Amino acid sequence: MMRVGTLVALAAGLASFPPAFAQHRPTPASVPAAQRPLAQLPYTPSLEPSFMDRAVDPCRDLYTFSCGGWMKKNPIPADQARWSVYGKAQDENAQYLWGILEEAAKAEAGRSPQRQKIGDYFASCMDEAAVEKLGVSPLRRDLESIAALRDKQGLPRWLASAHLRDGGGTQPALFGFGADQDPGNSDQVVAWVSAGGLGLPDRDYYSKTDARSVAIRKRYVAHVAAMLGLVGESKDRAAKDADAVMRIETALAKASLTRVEKRDPYKIYHKMSVEKLQQLTPSFRWKDYLDAGGASAVTEMNVTEPKFFEAIETGLRSESLDAWKTYLRWHLLKDRSAILSSPFVKADFDFYRAFLRGVKEQPPRWKRCVAGVDRDLGEALGQVFVERTFPPETKAKSLEMVQWIEKAMKTRLEGLDWMSDATKKQALLKLSTVHNKIAYPEKWRDYSTLEIRRGDFLGNVERASIFESRRQIAKIGKPVDREEWDVTPPTVDAYYNPSMNDINFPAGVLLPPLYDARLDDAPNYGNTGGTIGHELTHGFDDEGRQFDARGNLQDWWTDADSKEFEKRASCIADQYAQYVVVDDIKINSRLTLGEDVADLGGLILAWIAWKDATAGQSLEPRDGLTPEQRFFVGFAQWTCENQRDEDKRVNALTNPHSPGIYRINGVVANMPEFAAAFSCKPGAPLVRKEACKIW
Repeated sequence: MMRVGTLVALAAGLASFPPAFAQHRPTPASVPAAQRPLAQLPYTPSLEPSFMDRAVDPCRDLYTFSCGGWMKKNPIPADQARWSVYGKAQDENAQYLWGILEEAAKAEAGRSPQRQKIGDYFASCMDEAAVEKLGVSPLRRDLESIAALRDKQGLPRWLASAHLRDGGGTQPALFGFGADQDPGNSDQVVAWVSAGGLGLPDRDYYSKTDARSVAIRKRYVAHVAAMLGLVGESKDRAAKDADAVMRIETALAKASLTRVEKRDPYKIYHKMSVEKLQQLTPSFRWKDYLDAGGASAVTEMNVTEPKFFEAIETGLRSESLDAWKTYLRWHLLKDRSAILSSPFVKADFDFYRAFLRGVKEQPPRWKRCVAGVDRDLGEALGQVFVERTFPPETKAKSLEMVQWIEKAMKTRLEGLDWMSDATKKQALLKLSTVHNKIAYPEKWRDYSTLEIRRGDFLGNVERASIFESRRQIAKIGKPVDREEWDVTPPTVDAYYNPSMNDINFPAGVLLPPLYDARLDDAPNYGNTGGTIGHELTHGFDDEGRQFDARGNLQDWWTDADSKEFEKRASCIADQYAQYVVVDDIKINSRLTLGEDVADLGGLILAWIAWKDATAGQSLEPRDGLTPEQRFFVGFAQWTCENQRDEDKRVNALTNPHSPGIYRINGVVANMPEFAAAFSCKPGAPLVRKEACKIW
């Protein structure tokens, strides 16, 4: 995964809670093991022979050959839209964290301040009876303040307060405000203001004319009306107000960039003074917004989508104050529903999870509470997780693999026959300055000023949101802290940040079944090695290659080399554009291009690194597989998955990653090493006549 323009929302965003959940159940022996805290993490090897389906010809379908058994053994849980090796590992980590938090929640004397905070937060979240008793009352203050707005000039101050307390995740009300690196000066933090304000997953949901999209919009309007009814609106008024929400959001959606357009970093970099932004939106007083949000010192911002803010101006002029009040009420409900009483939770689940993604049941409450602690006190919780699961030698071994793969990348760059010496020099410089963040931060975050009260869940969420908001605002105008982490140690994920020029591998992604110190190197290099190579390649994919060694948005390519890269990248785009996601929907290969390039480049690097690291060793077959076959099966088994069709449809529009089957078969079809390992003959489905190759 790659993060470009990693705008950190002004607040922690209540919408980032996992969607709706069921009532918490106790955990006696009669409760299934899947609903009990784990005393230790389960062990699954990074190559499990029983997960394979050897009846399948790997030259036709390596993915099913490697994952067919896993897919049969791992049906999608009722509370999930998809189920994968990564998802299962994250779920098991959450169960283990549940155990840590239940232990920390015991109000015993002598608890450390760290355990007191994570334990009391968790205990307050698990007190469902208290949340149910509050009902709609937590919204009263905001609903009354919206009702009290006398004119549109009051909107900036209201939004600033709302963003400060609950930024709304990736789609906050109207727009997002936060702090991030300046793409033109990566050593400096600058304010970012970005497009937001939508209730559907993507701008295209508002404009597509196929029957499914029309039905989704109709259902969405009904959902908005139902939510407004929960706060007292009559049926007729709620229906009218829901139409106003759809009208405002549709105008915002039409002015928003597509996800493919946002992959061009130049299209989301427009640094301007507050005065110039004010000229774009004369009806919105930015000084009022910044003052009310505690950011009055801000004098310039990166405005990611100027045309979007022009649309805000149009809307402020054309829509009535009552319509804007309705819009604010809806986004207040949308962003907070997951932490309110069960009617709000159920309504939110029914639309966003059940209807849009096909999920059958609400997840249990403990999952939401674990995720809340991980989000709001993640490094305090992560420190305990690391102490119990991640020995220093695992970190050292992981770093050794990274170094082998970096060496392979250096060799690969030096040997490229299509890149000029001038561009190659800059590429090697960039590679040599990649910063490796492995497992956990060297310095843990200080939460001492964040007040956590036992028995005050909603207050804890709000105070944590304000704490993070102010932490982010305080960065603006200051030098970048290149040692800061954006994910918590238990997270099962990894990413490359082009502005930092760093790869990030939290501890959660360096444990079995992804990295397995008990097994031989072949599956480990195919699995985790391929992921390391993937993240490293992101620095040189169609987006990452536009950033220099320091992380500045700067063109360091010759024109001829750029054209050659684009030609080679188009080979991959053309290949993946033929793959069907679901129904007649094919991959949007311009959306997935960066990930597809990284998948191929990463596995090539992992192969070279594995061969270098094991040179001179006698490698023996295991489990009926040669070492080379174990490399490729280990690679395939990281992405075994099952997915609901509804979720596939949403992902086809919104996910920059291709479906798992193509992340495997699409890659190995371009690698002659795979064909040799399985003795695939020319003309086999996974032997491309003309292989795509960049790195």
